[in-house]
Amino acid sequence: MNAAILKAFGSPLVIETLPDPVLGTGEVVVEVAATRVLSYANEVFSGERRYILDLPVVPGPGGIGRVLQVGPDAAYLVPGDWVFCDPTVRSRDAAASPEITLQGWSARGEGGLHLQRHFRHGSFAERMLVPTENAKPIGPIGPDEAARWCALGTLLVPYGGWLAAGLQAGETVLVSGATGNFGSAGVAVALAMGAACVVAPGRNRAILDDLERRFGSRVQTVELTGEEVTDRERMRQAAPGAIDCVLDLLPPSAPASAARAAIMAVRPYGRVVLMGGVGMLGGPGLELPYPWIMRDCIRILGQWMYPPDAATRLAALVRSGLLSLGQFNVVEFPLDQANAAVAHAAANARPFAMTVLKPS
Repeated sequence: MNAAILKAFGSPLVIETLPDPVLGTGEVVVEVAATRVLSYANEVFSGERRYILDLPVVPGPGGIGRVLQVGPDAAYLVPGDWVFCDPTVRSRDAAASPEITLQGWSARGEGGLHLQRHFRHGSFAERMLVPTENAKPIGPIGPDEAARWCALGTLLVPYGGWLAAGLQAGETVLVSGATGNFGSAGVAVALAMGAACVVAPGRNRAILDDLERRFGSRVQTVELTGEEVTDRERMRQAAPGAIDCVLDLLPPSAPASAARAAIMAVRPYGRVVLMGGVGMLGGPGLELPYPWIMRDCIRILGQWMYPPDAATRLAALVRSGLLSLGQFNVVEFPLDQANAAVAHAAANARPFAMTVLKPS
């Protein structure tokens, strides 16, 4: 099979022929029809993000494809099924605290690296091997729809945050980092789940205006000043009532003060879910006041990715019409233009813009 290979951090991807994946028990081979190229892929491949990734590797977190082969333990999947290849691979021998690796992207610690060495290669290839439980059926689609269904990979991240928060229909929520790719997706998902209002702060006025245009009065935007106390008060004033939940999706480049401004806008007895990258590049810690957390009974939860059943549930939201993949503008590249796709993704890092590789 043909694949795009990262051989060293800081070097371009190389298109080469690799052996086809060899099927084992508990595994599925998928023909990859389309896969996202994340806007920060260049930062991962350069080594700037310091992701744990054992090289050489075929990168690519997840994808859309058709099942080619199933192992003897597959009870439902059959060749020909359209699936989302969930990159969140969990170890099977410690259910309470599994090791996790993002297939073709990053491991969480040494245990995740051990797991990565088996489920090594990602979706920048014509075929990939995934754990049986990570091939999530999405129902029948046309081949020309595969690229748009790659949006599941972006939508799933904030969806995992809202599930962790226990978002209820009718609540008022805030997305910190709403003008980013995952943050804007978080706005769309919250509305699809029934949020009455989403407060969407950010610095980019054009993107804030676009969110208002897309989603109407259920989204209340706030242009940030960079002054923590002022911004917090503006977020509170933008909400029609108390803010029940805050989802933080700020990138590693954001200062801790920006995250804190949004987090502390939540009401007493409110919930906060942290999913962003604040602090990954060093700098001051979050430094939330102990008395505020304790006396206001604030629940703060860290959430990396999403639970195993999230992809199936999210696909059902799409099928129901509550969540539209039509929000995403897709630009496609063939596999042999993988480096051009990485550059395009970085240059077009804006909400609802998706760069897609089509390996097969």
